[in-house]
Amino acid sequence: MTTTTSGASTPPRFKRSSPRKKRQPRTRRVAVAAREAAAAGKTPHPACTAVSLQSPIGPALPRDFFEVDALDLAPRLLGKLLRRDEVVLRITEVEAYRPNDSACHGRFGITARTAPVFGPGGHAYVYLCYGLHMMLNVVADKEGVGAAVLIRSCAPVSGLATIQQRRGQQTEKPLLLTGPGKVGQALGLSTDWSNHPLYTPGGLEVLDGPEPENVLVGPRVGIEYASPEHLAAPWRFAIAGTPWISAPKNTLRPR
Repeated sequence: MTTTTSGASTPPRFKRSSPRKKRQPRTRRVAVAAREAAAAGKTPHPACTAVSLQSPIGPALPRDFFEVDALDLAPRLLGKLLRRDEVVLRITEVEAYRPNDSACHGRFGITARTAPVFGPGGHAYVYLCYGLHMMLNVVADKEGVGAAVLIRSCAPVSGLATIQQRRGQQTEKPLLLTGPGKVGQALGLSTDWSNHPLYTPGGLEVLDGPEPENVLVGPRVGIEYASPEHLAAPWRFAIAGTPWISAPKNTLRPR
């Protein structure tokens, strides 16, 4: 102990024998942990896997992939990838909207707002919800049918910093992308993207990705205005076992 001029004692100071190691950013630490777990044959935590392990990125899906009934297209989109610039998202939750569906925008017929949903399969339909949220839909079936699949939730594959900046949230938790408005914001979308072909290189694309092993199904969310038949229809699909799914989760069951 040493004594100051005022008579107070202060603890001795010790020099470090080696320089302090810089702490890695969380995203780097999570990536390292995930790789180490994979190398050891262990299953990484789901959140680590979603953020840090790169899903195999395939080519853009062909146009005819989308030219099927929305109810067939919806589950087929699970595990596929959305790419815009450096941001790549894995689709984890979707909803199908069909012709003569009392919850589908197509029920209004062709208007200035709904015209894109009657466009060719594989085009984007982006609309503004509640004046706040950009909702991305993938148009299904043949031109003129009026059907689409809503992208409800995704998991980040790359471009996490850009996603966080656009979302205004510095988090890696599922709340970052669980909800259709969050997906639209993370991709930086506006209604100007409506009618954009998702099967062409550049801009906004849907790419091939790994097919999920198990799928959950349940009724769609936020369509209280629909007929009882369509309100109860199990046209919501999600990847089983991932935390990157929006609420409510208790209405989902194994397919």
